[in-house]
Amino acid sequence: MSRLPRSGLLLCLLALAGLMPIAAAGQALPDPPLDPLAASMAGEFALQSGQMQDAARFYLAAAQAAEDPVLAERAARIALLADQDALAGQALTLWRRLQPQPSQTQQMVAATLALRAGQTRPARRALEALLAQPDGWRAAVFALSGAVGRQPQQVAQRIEEIVKRGQLPDVLQAWLAFGGLAQRLDQPRLVDRIVAQVIKRFPAEPQVALLRAQWLREAGKPAQARAVLDGLGDAVLLVPALRLAVADEYEALGDPAKAAQLLARGAQDDAVFARRAMLLDKANDKAGLTALYEELKRSATTPNPVRRMLLGQLAELLQRYDEALDWYASVPGGASQGMARLRTVNVRHAMGDKARAYADVQALQADVSLADDVRRDAYLLEAELRQKDSDPDGERQALTRGLAAFPDDVSLLYARALMWERQDDIAQAEADLRRILVIEPDNVMALNALGYTLADRTTRYAEALALIERARVADPDNAAIIDSYGWVLFKLGKPRDALEHLRRAYTLQKDPDIASHLGQVLWVLGRREEARRYFEEARRLDPDNRALRRALQETGA
Repeated sequence: MSRLPRSGLLLCLLALAGLMPIAAAGQALPDPPLDPLAASMAGEFALQSGQMQDAARFYLAAAQAAEDPVLAERAARIALLADQDALAGQALTLWRRLQPQPSQTQQMVAATLALRAGQTRPARRALEALLAQPDGWRAAVFALSGAVGRQPQQVAQRIEEIVKRGQLPDVLQAWLAFGGLAQRLDQPRLVDRIVAQVIKRFPAEPQVALLRAQWLREAGKPAQARAVLDGLGDAVLLVPALRLAVADEYEALGDPAKAAQLLARGAQDDAVFARRAMLLDKANDKAGLTALYEELKRSATTPNPVRRMLLGQLAELLQRYDEALDWYASVPGGASQGMARLRTVNVRHAMGDKARAYADVQALQADVSLADDVRRDAYLLEAELRQKDSDPDGERQALTRGLAAFPDDVSLLYARALMWERQDDIAQAEADLRRILVIEPDNVMALNALGYTLADRTTRYAEALALIERARVADPDNAAIIDSYGWVLFKLGKPRDALEHLRRAYTLQKDPDIASHLGQVLWVLGRREEARRYFEEARRLDPDNRALRRALQETGA
């Protein structure tokens, strides 16, 4: 017996309650109900189902029926997010009538719509009104960002105008936000002008140099970015958060060894030691790892559980497996001991003693004295090790046993869904992801994973878009979700719209999947040299990436 998706079930319940009519399959939705409560409920259900246009339409109907400016505002904001400018305009008109004294949000919506429509004078007036208000620059940034995909040239001109007229306040974050927008728009001269102003206005701020380095790196100028970072000197050592941020930037420039070297200076704690270990491992610096290991051993005659765990992991990285086993065995009872026993399984597997490793991990699964999350993680670890051993049957059995012990555990369901997708069993992957969404209807990871899988591996693009929209509402700045959104737009035949979102995703996270998607979209748009650069970047990040392999096969690059 077929089952309605959750959104369809909710709409059916509304219909049975007499709150709204139902359209026959394949027909357009009927006019929204006039009852404000019913319309707002339908709008919320549509929003939760990822039907953004319908949500905006229902909320607008509710606002019209109730003469409610709050509902009009909600309709306008949802319509903007859904790229439904006509609906947003109707909601704004109603909102202005119901609330004649304009709010900052109202002016932000007006500015966004004017920018998207290429209306220079209205956009200029709305932005000036925002920038004249305390903290109004934030709303101005939101409005400009909302029009980048439609009118990049219009947005760049307005930013340049604002900077030239001195309309930005003397607030560092405001200048950095506008500089970041200029960087997204690939306007190097405008970025340079903003940076010059920032340096002039905030000469003693190391954060300014850090942001300058980030912009240069994102503009494809790594040598210049490196020079800026090198020029910071010892100033970064005074602020722990800044030292960590600069180290992250060195890592992003492909120099984890320099990042580790920087973190070795200044105050140390277990978090910094762990970060140094990760960076040294990434740099394949065995000498550095050895020095850190010896340093930690000397500095703690009676190390705490966290330090013992770190020493065990360092020994593991150095392939000093016997020492790693000793450190893990020395971790005292409590939460840390369960993690130590899981790491011990890893070590035995790495030593080649796979039978002992699997026996130990299954003993963990059966040990009812352990915390449930440790036992659950033991099933996940066994599945991971089976995958490493190219044992798909064993991986599947481990996850199935895990779900028998922990029914409906979201982590186990998610791991199994990814397993099914790798094994090209899309129906089973979808079933597990939908099961997660029954348990946790707003699980952002599952929404995005299911939406992306449907977009990438099927032709159910409209359904994929609805799922990704729900994830996007919950977490609009998540790089993986933005990538999924761009990818489904590409699949829907909108490569130019997709490009802006994929560029933003790659700015947020240097990921081989995103780079592969960017390359494929650019290839379709005829920008093949640029596409090849992204394919090479994806290859550098992960030469065996599946998205890259598919992109190269489909484009012939």
